[in-house]
Amino acid sequence: LCSDISPLLKDPAAFRTLIDLLEDHLRASFSKIDFIAGECLDSRGFLIGPPLAQRLGIGFVLIRKKGKLPGPTESVSYALEYGKAELEIQSDAVEPGQKVVIVDDLLATGGTMCAACELMKRLKAEILECLVIIELKLLKGSEKLKSIPFYSLLQYD
Repeated sequence: LCSDISPLLKDPAAFRTLIDLLEDHLRASFSKIDFIAGECLDSRGFLIGPPLAQRLGIGFVLIRKKGKLPGPTESVSYALEYGKAELEIQSDAVEPGQKVVIVDDLLATGGTMCAACELMKRLKAEILECLVIIELKLLKGSEKLKSIPFYSLLQYD
């Protein structure tokens, strides 16, 4: 099963509606958000996070594969179904106590999202929520997030 968001990106009205729905959810849920952080292993978090942050009038923080960010970074290693990977964030990306929403297109097993949360915790940010477009419920990735609030626009079993 491949959950492809390409048709959403190709259709400007559909993409605008997607960002509208995510913006409405965040505005209704939180009175203050300092940053949107995007998981960017394969760049889809880049496609959702910046327009959403722009709509909310806040900044966007990059979370990338190891070696892709300049300057001092924090990194975390995590397990994949087929091996290991590492994510990084710039050490000065957020200040302690700043309120962050982590955004990605898809939650499957939850490994990447948990790693992104670990990076935010190391920087002492307050994670308000992990937000995705699609959740593959059968893989139970949201259970790995434990006490971190989680929201998915669409769920597939």
